[in-house]
Amino acid sequence: MISSKISEWFYLYNKEIYHFLVYYIGSSDVDDLVQEVFIRAIKGFDTYQGKSSPKTWLFSIARHVGIDEIRKRKRLRVKQMIRFWDEQPDKATPEEILQLNENNRLLYQAVQSLKANYRDVIILRGIKELSVSETASILNWTENKVRITYHRALKTLQKSEGGFSL
Repeated sequence: MISSKISEWFYLYNKEIYHFLVYYIGSSDVDDLVQEVFIRAIKGFDTYQGKSSPKTWLFSIARHVGIDEIRKRKRLRVKQMIRFWDEQPDKATPEEILQLNENNRLLYQAVQSLKANYRDVIILRGIKELSVSETASILNWTENKVRITYHRALKTLQKSEGGFSL
């Protein structure tokens, strides 16, 4: 029962989870993280209460997987800096990692420059086009907080160098 339900959700949502994690992490190498999302979904299936849609529950898991990965990468960078004091850390640029066209690269940089709350809500609402209620459920916020934060994040993006609007 659990594995068939998770398999069904995988086929429905894996591409959306993949795209979310690419924006969230800043790397197109997120296949393992997508798998981790669904492994955590299997392990935590008995905690899924059906109060939100499976999609929002999976995005919530994906967000936590992304946070864990960012922390892991930061720890790794610190270790590399300590070990290789006189060498520059990771020289890869976002365009090399994501191989995006110029506009997408600029948007990616603008989104990554936002503070975490703004980045979360921009990715979920503006890029993944989730509803206010779905976003609120994923972030564990009120719907009003989602609306206000999204509005402020959009204003910040519009003031950025590229003048982006979603």
